Amino acid sequence: MPAALLTAVIMIVGWFPFSSLWHQQSQIDTTAAQIKALQREEASLKYQAKTVDTKAAATALAREQYQLVNPGQSLIQVLPGDSSGQVSASSADPGLLPLVPPSSMATSSAAVKATTHHSSQYVSRLLRTLEFWR
Repeated sequence: MPAALLTAVIMIVGWFPFSSLWHQQSQIDTTAAQIKALQREEASLKYQAKTVDTKAAATALAREQYQLVNPGQSLIQVLPGDSSGQVSASSADPGLLPLVPPSSMATSSAAVKATTHHSSQYVSRLLRTLEFWR
């Protein structure tokens, strides 16, 4: 009888899925934490919805976040400037940048000539390659 009882205890301990139960419990705890986080986020969103429920709050939100105006109004945006009152080149229209001096264009024309020379070499190599068609 004691041997049978010992064998039964060993079989129960050996085959009982302790690791599976432990893993499932950790998954349940993680899911419960996610559910609580979602419930807190839902409560926050409901509060925000109540605060924006009025027409004045919706208008203020539209003006602040979406730069919307009422019909008949105009939206004017003033760009930041430097201390002298001039608009900085980095934050303004590229058309306000100074003109490129003509002396710097000489290097560009040399690059165009090199490209033309390179393309003429390509054409001559292509024609030599296709000579076997004659």
